[in-house]
Amino acid sequence: MYDRIMGKSISVGQKKRGRGRPATGHDPKIALRMPTETRQAVEAWAAKQPDKPSLSEAIRRMVEPVLAAEAKVAKRAKPKE
Repeated sequence: MYDRIMGKSISVGQKKRGRGRPATGHDPKIALRMPTETRQAVEAWAAKQPDKPSLSEAIRRMVEPVLAAEAKVAKRAKPKE
């Protein structure tokens, strides 16, 4: 009965927000399991860097050069047409 008398309120151009915690980044998140010794080695490497990267950033910095090197090798191995 209340909605018959009052009607619905007017939305003032606000977007409906989803439930839950808002997204913090644009890249998809992945989970990674690694032995304690490996994690400690990555953390030790990160601590030696001048800008003290986070664990995630340290892992990215370690993985990216390997991927770039493999791409370079694959490019050289491509037969010329």
